[in-house]
Amino acid sequence: MAPDTLTPPVKSPAPPKPLPPRRPWTRRADPLAGLGSVIWLAVVIVPVYAMISLSLTGQDEALGHNALRPPRHPTLANYDTVLHSGFGHFLANTALVAAAVVGIVLVLCVPLAYVAVRTRGFWSGAAFRLFLLGVAIPAQAVVVPLYLMIAKLNLYDSLLAVVLPTAAFAMPVSVLVLTGTLRDISEELYEAMALDGASPARMLFQLVIPLAKGGIGTVVVYAALQAWNGFLFPLIFTQSDGPRVLTLGLFTYVSQFGVNIPALLASVVLSGIPVFAVYLVARRALVGGLMGVGGK
Repeated sequence: MAPDTLTPPVKSPAPPKPLPPRRPWTRRADPLAGLGSVIWLAVVIVPVYAMISLSLTGQDEALGHNALRPPRHPTLANYDTVLHSGFGHFLANTALVAAAVVGIVLVLCVPLAYVAVRTRGFWSGAAFRLFLLGVAIPAQAVVVPLYLMIAKLNLYDSLLAVVLPTAAFAMPVSVLVLTGTLRDISEELYEAMALDGASPARMLFQLVIPLAKGGIGTVVVYAALQAWNGFLFPLIFTQSDGPRVLTLGLFTYVSQFGVNIPALLASVVLSGIPVFAVYLVARRALVGGLMGVGGK
């Protein structure tokens, strides 16, 4: 018989080498990015500073005043002039138009985007693409037909004549934003609610709207800015002082013989405060809409 072969002893694995200590993470300085940030800050801050500086300057001093130099004799008389020349009325009309436009856009665009995302059919996709053609149609191209429609409906020289066209032209972009937001919602969430017996309306209010706050916030800011800065529709569809908004109210300080520059800039400063306040309130939702569903 062959002699038994001896099996070599099994070697135990060598202990793992200790990892080198991790160095603290530091960000490398980028001089070009810092220089670009400073330049962009100057581009934004300098006009705002010049506007506020001139709004605090007297009318006789404004013509020869350097906008980058602080006013020698600051005064709030321009703001007093603005507040006593119908600014409150113009502000109330503009706020009413903006609120109505935002309400119409949200009520119509959120369900429309939901149907466009959840419906898998030819007609649904065709209607969605046809609806988005409004993005390529400028408002100036349809002013005459809109004027005839407003006149036939007896809406001329009213706030409703400004609200309806403004909301109509804000809807295509709003639907596009909301559709992109709703498509990021996981299909498993819809299926889970469907297994629980949820109806489409319940999915819309309990699933879609809570998870689409970012996109809804973006649409609110966009529609509000469209209504707040609108000039063409108020100019064409209104005539009297009753439905006049802020963009047309600036003409109060422009006459045949000159322009009250400090009062005009004071009204611009006051009209920008509500927009800045809306941004402060909706900035988290706006950033969340850029980052994804629910801001995650």
